[in-house]
Amino acid sequence: MLAVATGLSLAELLGALLGVLPSLVELVGGVVVEASPPQVTDLAIAALGPANVIVLQAGIVLVALGIGTAVGAVGARRFSLAASAIAAFALLGAGSALRDASYGLAPALIPAAVGAVTAILVLRWLLHRSGSAVGVRAVEGRRAFLRGALGVATLALTGGVAGRVLSARAGSAGEAVTARARIEVPLVPDRLPPPAGEASLDIDGLSPLHTPNGDFYIVDTAIRSPQVDPGGWALRIDGLVDRPLRFDHDELLDMSTDEADILLTCVSNEVGGDLAGTARWQGVRLDTLLDRAGVKPSGTQVIGRSVDGFTAGFPTTAALDGRDALVAVAMNGEVLPIAHGFPARLVVAGLYGYVSATKWLSEIELATDEVDGYWVPRGWAKEAPVKVASRIDVPSDGQDVEEGLVAVAGVAWAPLAGVGAVQVRVDDGPWEDATLAEELSAVSWRQWHFEWRAAVGAHSLSVRAIDRDGTAQVGEESPPRPAGATGYHRIAARVV
Repeated sequence: MLAVATGLSLAELLGALLGVLPSLVELVGGVVVEASPPQVTDLAIAALGPANVIVLQAGIVLVALGIGTAVGAVGARRFSLAASAIAAFALLGAGSALRDASYGLAPALIPAAVGAVTAILVLRWLLHRSGSAVGVRAVEGRRAFLRGALGVATLALTGGVAGRVLSARAGSAGEAVTARARIEVPLVPDRLPPPAGEASLDIDGLSPLHTPNGDFYIVDTAIRSPQVDPGGWALRIDGLVDRPLRFDHDELLDMSTDEADILLTCVSNEVGGDLAGTARWQGVRLDTLLDRAGVKPSGTQVIGRSVDGFTAGFPTTAALDGRDALVAVAMNGEVLPIAHGFPARLVVAGLYGYVSATKWLSEIELATDEVDGYWVPRGWAKEAPVKVASRIDVPSDGQDVEEGLVAVAGVAWAPLAGVGAVQVRVDDGPWEDATLAEELSAVSWRQWHFEWRAAVGAHSLSVRAIDRDGTAQVGEESPPRPAGATGYHRIAARVV
């Protein structure tokens, strides 16, 4: 176990020091995510949110240490078998790196080789110290081993922590971060006005009209956000088009951009969940780019491809029917954050993110319907319009409130029609109309509030939304898979 820990930590440290070598733990984590049953990834995202990545990496390390324990037991009797097992696992790590086109052969092999050689040498040395490899008296062997083991453990811990710290510093001061800091948000010819005062309700705990960038939800297949230097980045538009196009970052920023207030939500969002947010996105309209490329009649699907190979696909009609669909370069007045797709990403109103919101965008391919995005073969629906939904933010579930008038408030969304009404039900009583704030846009969320005359006791509050076309939120409960959760958000409240 100590030998494997030392090999892993030095491989991580080497990668951080050189800056161009991959993290074996992160790369193997990516393979684990792809190989995991869909139900497992769903559960991890629902239970842990963004923390699922940290838990995954910790699990990989623990499994590696467990394997190391078994290998060490073998090595005490037949060292060559233990060395072969360590080498085999190192090759598995190298193979994980070779799957990523951003790494060459040397960057893939070097950390794996360093980790394997280190682990083999440390294992040999520790076996010698323990007395398993030399004929020394047992008590001397134990003492020598414990002293050696303590030194190795210190080395492994120090190397691992140092590698992570250096890696984090490199991520906060790398080329992508430095280049992003130099970029200015492009001017918008027709800038949207600030939200009207009537669009935002002054109620503590209510979700703001625009979700701050740092609070906006993140669900990725990437174990770590790709660090893309815009100087070497380009966006291609190809596939079933008349004129394939290519734009570098400066060319994209020089194009005319639009602003749009658009809600994004993850298909794995549970009823009442927080995997949703509205931002003021800025970017080049997707229909403008596709018109320049000339879409062939057979190009019925738009496939967004990320620099890390992730793909998402949606009907071409969704890009050309007039809705807000952008190649976004800015978010809430700031250059697009790295975690949200810098240097460019797709944002398409009315579609769940897994079929449309490709981050770290490198290619827009026009394809037939036979092509599937990343999540479709994993059991999610191919077409995924966002469902009418609503959420209670205030009071929180289980909160004690005082008798009398209680402010109940939350947000609702119904792209593309817009929210037409929100209704609240107390216990099993009738549905009552809530008061709607002014609409920010038909494709953003809308705030609402309801004055509840609360009587002492335990109560439940439910909410539902109805869009402008008269389509009511589905009350029947269903899980997120395959096309988004349904049901009414319901909370408990105790009136004292």
